[in-house]
Amino acid sequence: MSTAVLNGCCFLSSLANGSKSRTTILASSSPLTNPNPSSSSSSPLPLVFASPHLVRNAPVLATPSTLATSVEMESVQRLKSGFEQFKKEVYEKKSEVFKQLAEGQSPKFLVFACSDSRVCPSVLFNFQPGEAFTIRNIANMVPPYDKVSSLILYEVFAFQVENIIVIGHSRCGGIKALLSIKDEGTLGTDFIEDWVKICSAAKETVKKEHADLPFEEQCSKLEKKAVQVSLENLKTYPYVKEGLEKKTLALYGGYYDFVNGTFETWEA
Repeated sequence: MSTAVLNGCCFLSSLANGSKSRTTILASSSPLTNPNPSSSSSSPLPLVFASPHLVRNAPVLATPSTLATSVEMESVQRLKSGFEQFKKEVYEKKSEVFKQLAEGQSPKFLVFACSDSRVCPSVLFNFQPGEAFTIRNIANMVPPYDKVSSLILYEVFAFQVENIIVIGHSRCGGIKALLSIKDEGTLGTDFIEDWVKICSAAKETVKKEHADLPFEEQCSKLEKKAVQVSLENLKTYPYVKEGLEKKTLALYGGYYDFVNGTFETWEA
């Protein structure tokens, strides 16, 4: 985030919230005039106002009646109040479930989801404690089989999950980053660039098949195509391949459009 102060007015530029850069102008207590006293012109500087946006975000799950209070809560207090509600509404009401979970876990689902705060599998699917093992990363990508990724996933498969689902979603920042990488250049962020290139094959397919579409629509196409690449990468893992052959494991792709409130799945 970049900040510039000019005669009491503050301009904040941010890449957050959606696919377009947004600019918010905070009100000033004094009129905005030319900052150069020696200038011959004393007329106000021309301003271009963006459409109104919230300067401060509130918790996504807050209800209208608690929105104002939640916004003002300090971070630690927010965590404490959230845990108190969880303990009262979930932990204490399902004490037998948690006693069983204290002895071990046997989740039936392995979910690959994006780290995006708008995409929470437990909320989206109403998963109960112990029901799903979730791995979240940038753009919900799964790399091909190698020793490192194999060691990470092997521990998960020790739980003998029965279903794997890779979930893409609308307006994914990681997918936008992938599509923004120029063939001859970089994003300037090696970690993100190296990671999202896992799905470079999907990017090339979209650019070839949908070159006539606007950038945002290409992103939507790529969000789904990238899921398919991750599903194919999962099939390179020996224990996934074996589970699919023995029909003890099912592999699914999913796409969550939080803009329109829809979710679709397909079997890999």
